[in-house]
Amino acid sequence: MPMVDDHGHPVYNADAEAARDRLVEHLCALPPIMSALDALLERFGHDRVAEVTGRTKRLITAADGRQKLETRSSRTSQAEAAAFMQGRKRILIFSDAGGTGRSYHASLDALNQQQRVHLLLEPGWRADRAIQGLGRTHRTHQASSPLFRPVTTDCKGELRFTSTIARRLDSLGALTRGQRQTGGQGLFDPADNLESEYACAALLSWFDLLAAGKLSSTTLDEFQHRTGLELCDKDGVLKDEMPPIQRWLNRILALPIGLQNRIFDEFLSLVETRIAAAREAGRLDVGVETILVDKAVLIDDTVLRTDPLTGATSHLLTIEIARRRHPVSLERILHIAESDMTARFMMNAKSGRVALQTRARALMEEKDGTPILRVEMMRPTRNDYMRENDLLESSWDLIDEGQFAAKWTEEAELAAKTVDTDTIRLATGLLLPIWSALPSDHLVVNRIADAQGQSWLGRLVFDEHVAQLFTKLGIDRAENLPPSTIAASVASGRSVDLSRPFPMTIKRAVVNGKPRVELVGCPANRLDWLKSLGCFTEVIQYRTRVFVPVTSAQEVLARVLDEAD
Repeated sequence: MPMVDDHGHPVYNADAEAARDRLVEHLCALPPIMSALDALLERFGHDRVAEVTGRTKRLITAADGRQKLETRSSRTSQAEAAAFMQGRKRILIFSDAGGTGRSYHASLDALNQQQRVHLLLEPGWRADRAIQGLGRTHRTHQASSPLFRPVTTDCKGELRFTSTIARRLDSLGALTRGQRQTGGQGLFDPADNLESEYACAALLSWFDLLAAGKLSSTTLDEFQHRTGLELCDKDGVLKDEMPPIQRWLNRILALPIGLQNRIFDEFLSLVETRIAAAREAGRLDVGVETILVDKAVLIDDTVLRTDPLTGATSHLLTIEIARRRHPVSLERILHIAESDMTARFMMNAKSGRVALQTRARALMEEKDGTPILRVEMMRPTRNDYMRENDLLESSWDLIDEGQFAAKWTEEAELAAKTVDTDTIRLATGLLLPIWSALPSDHLVVNRIADAQGQSWLGRLVFDEHVAQLFTKLGIDRAENLPPSTIAASVASGRSVDLSRPFPMTIKRAVVNGKPRVELVGCPANRLDWLKSLGCFTEVIQYRTRVFVPVTSAQEVLARVLDEAD
């Protein structure tokens, strides 16, 4: 602001004017900021990058540094696309105009059949156009499916735009195919949708913490002054009708980047806390999840209900699935470690397993706003999350890179040779009439698809829920089977559901690499009775499980069933 005297007249300040002139001189001397397209072309070179866009002219920098204006036409774009598909140019940049009516996938008819890595840069606000662009590199008759990589910067306000794409992809996928992965292709985590029910609830918690002065990013007065949002009434109490999340997100974009990032870190911690709680409770709505397996065999098909009017049936399918593990390579995990300043090489002193520890998004206590720090443990075949306090009390210790690389390679090679076999149950068919009988703590709809093209759509029913499901629907199964038949069936890998002496499932389990016969669904008040008949218990992961000795399974099961009679 200009300096003024007591009468409001401007006062000339030579030092301020000189500083201003130097600043203007410095700003004008800075090189212009290139667009993403021109920056990529200059970085990798026009001879390595195929450009398929709608622009008709562009500047080309020659080897001697001189620039010339190049005229482009539709034939130029065709030649560039052909150069990429033939492998003469390894990088392709295409826009909305360049993506219409063209295919850039790893076609089996093209010379360039390498896996595509599709970087989604500046997707815009149109979800349908985003899907169209993604479809250019993912089609049938391809050698491999592409890897999609949405690109963002470290400016958290940019999440406003990716959130809109995530929400509209989810909505469009659900409307077109009834499967949200159709639109989103698994690109976005539920936490990326900043307009979901979890985000809206988290925003209300954020407002409460802001009014209570428990946030470190900003204060209530500062936030209202900077954003122009009125959160309190005349008495200084939060209003009943708070600003919608869309308006809050838009106002956040006007704040300085540093303040944006601090506010978003706190807000996303609240969102992640709610999503983690919903996921643990089995209430997280993620649409239809596809379980891809190498082989699926239908073992049993039980009719649960037949509609008296239409004849439509509800089924409980028992499917044996086999899946190969796909471990992360050593090169990939070392690249992650090199690019993440928080990465640490860890090994579990008890199991001898290794993991790469990185900083994960923190959770937040909704009562007092205290952050709950977490770490992500990246292992060859899965990722786990731990609270930092739990990590300190665990058996994970720091190791050097050489020891980590040797152990990781050993685990990855062993995992690549491993085929996991499991037996699952899927409720399918007409599910609405029996929906209330299905377990309420796991509401995810799954699609099982194998490499041979078979697929089944329905809800998973776990072993501990099968007996209760049959009881609710009035179905009697396996009640009259002799103990020898039950023991033989369990030994072969099949589960047997009984309603006597109480609803339970008898199945084969593997503990510490050894097969066991387990009774699932045993009430706590019958443990002593079961142990008196020859069963034994073991506490595994804070849960008491009941087992039958394998060598005397037939005799023990006979005593359990005879006592029930």
